[in-house]
Amino acid sequence: MARIKFFGVRGSISVFGRKFEEFGGNTTCVLMEGPERTVIMDAGTGIRELGKELVADPDLGVGRECYLLFSHFHWDHIQGLPFFVPAYDPGRTFTISAIGRDRAGIDLRSIFETQMQQDYFPVTLEGMGARIEFLQTPEDHYGVESASVKVVRHNHPGGAYSYRLQDTEGRVVVYCTDIEHGDEIDRNVVELARDADLLIHDGQYTQEELPRFRGWGHSSWEQAVAVAEQANVKQLAITHHDPDHDDRFLLEVEKQARARFPHTVLAREKMEIII
Repeated sequence: MARIKFFGVRGSISVFGRKFEEFGGNTTCVLMEGPERTVIMDAGTGIRELGKELVADPDLGVGRECYLLFSHFHWDHIQGLPFFVPAYDPGRTFTISAIGRDRAGIDLRSIFETQMQQDYFPVTLEGMGARIEFLQTPEDHYGVESASVKVVRHNHPGGAYSYRLQDTEGRVVVYCTDIEHGDEIDRNVVELARDADLLIHDGQYTQEELPRFRGWGHSSWEQAVAVAEQANVKQLAITHHDPDHDDRFLLEVEKQARARFPHTVLAREKMEIII
């Protein structure tokens, strides 16, 4: 069994208010709990609530391997890390990972040290308490025992990566956010998602909105559905909702998306998917 739980499903900036209660307002963060280890995708503001769950749940406790994988390092994907309570526990170890050959040369530590300089935050990265390790690879894949991670670089300002994660029992989750397909669907992403049990895909805009936001690095929900159809995935979860799209708007999007691809859900905070 693998458990996927969404703690942040909003793109760009967090929002709040009654109009956003059903889907939630925190920025991107997804928990993927497999039989052997815990994986956290991105560290938007949603990681704060995820941290509380890790502290409260003994099955996710000290001693279990925990990887933080990043699609990219824009503010809405890293801003929650300083508020991740388990990272202040000296008994825990976290591995911050950026898989991908094009990222092998970046100074990964400095990205997170910079946002926690005194000008921005009162605690340094080194002062958090937990042991924080960094993992980069010279290739676009990484394996731990019989589990594996494969990535594809896709179109987004500054670059971003889609992930294909396969656990020790062969279940596959594909995480593809902050992607701008352009006039045609990215075939590399389709192949990455081929026959996945679950595809989590950016759907920040509608097809009508896309021309106004060309170059901003995001997809329409229609493009997310197209990837799911072409890749023959079993389930689709659309995420990275625009901060101007309230509950009423997103419920209508979900209705339309399901009419095209019945096994579709728009991600909501605290929603769980078991595969």
